[in-house]
Amino acid sequence: MDIATFVQIFESTLRLATPLLFACLAGLFSERAGIFDIGLEGKLLVAAFFSASIAYVTGSAWLGLAAGIGASVLFSLIHGVASITFRGNQLISGVAINFLAAGMTVVVAQSWFQQGGRTPPLVGDARFDRLSLPFANALHDVPVVGQIYGQILNQHSILVYFGLFCVPLTWWVLYRTRFGLRLRAVGENPAAVDTAGISVVRLRYAAIVIAGVLCGIGGAYLSTALAAGFVKDMSAGRGYIALAALIFAKWRPWHALGAVLLFGMLEAIANRWPNLDLGIITLPNQFMTALPYILTVVILAGFVGKAIPPRAGGEPYVKER
Repeated sequence: MDIATFVQIFESTLRLATPLLFACLAGLFSERAGIFDIGLEGKLLVAAFFSASIAYVTGSAWLGLAAGIGASVLFSLIHGVASITFRGNQLISGVAINFLAAGMTVVVAQSWFQQGGRTPPLVGDARFDRLSLPFANALHDVPVVGQIYGQILNQHSILVYFGLFCVPLTWWVLYRTRFGLRLRAVGENPAAVDTAGISVVRLRYAAIVIAGVLCGIGGAYLSTALAAGFVKDMSAGRGYIALAALIFAKWRPWHALGAVLLFGMLEAIANRWPNLDLGIITLPNQFMTALPYILTVVILAGFVGKAIPPRAGGEPYVKER
């Protein structure tokens, strides 16, 4: 295997890991505040649909992005009303959101476009273009630096770079701001936060709105940057994979980046070698395609060490009188 092949795999890894990264950071904010969010999958899907639809109608990827964020935040608020205001079961609410998104996107897409539950292909300004980094061409042939900066990191859409920027931003918000301190405290001991005169409900709603925004960007990236339109179930389990990556990362931003890159690399390898010849045996296409999902099962089965979630996670808070 030559260097060029490695560069292509890492470049694909970055592209494929971006929607996982947005969903993983969304789950990080939500679960750090004590709200388990199984509905990441549904929010990615509904954001992908509305982003592609509005981008096609208006010819603007940015308006599509805004529509995707709006749709995702709306679904987040539905989850919030069910699990925070009415203190319903958070897991059931998340699963309901996933089913609602899966059915609604196909029905609405067929009603609007009559193309079998998909949107028409996006062209021109309806998609996010790839950007060239400064001095990337000049550094292209420089060993190591040129391959990392000029080839792997170069020629991605703006949403890929924003996703990478969100990792240190998330770390700073959670660990270096008053809001982040209170958010983490709500996920660990909401009664103590309430005793200090801080609204638990307001903080949890803020967390799920942030999660909705991040899922909206991830869904918009799927349909307006990674692909050129919406197709049925195009999120393809990425929301569940993001949850597994979040557990793998033990609810930490920098570890989350490493986890989603691992999943993205498995998908890139599967795309590069549909049938991987190991010499002794040849791994079939079906096994290679299933690799990210197999790793998800392995992680959720607890083979990566003990991962302790926020103590108040999944539990509705009832204010003491």
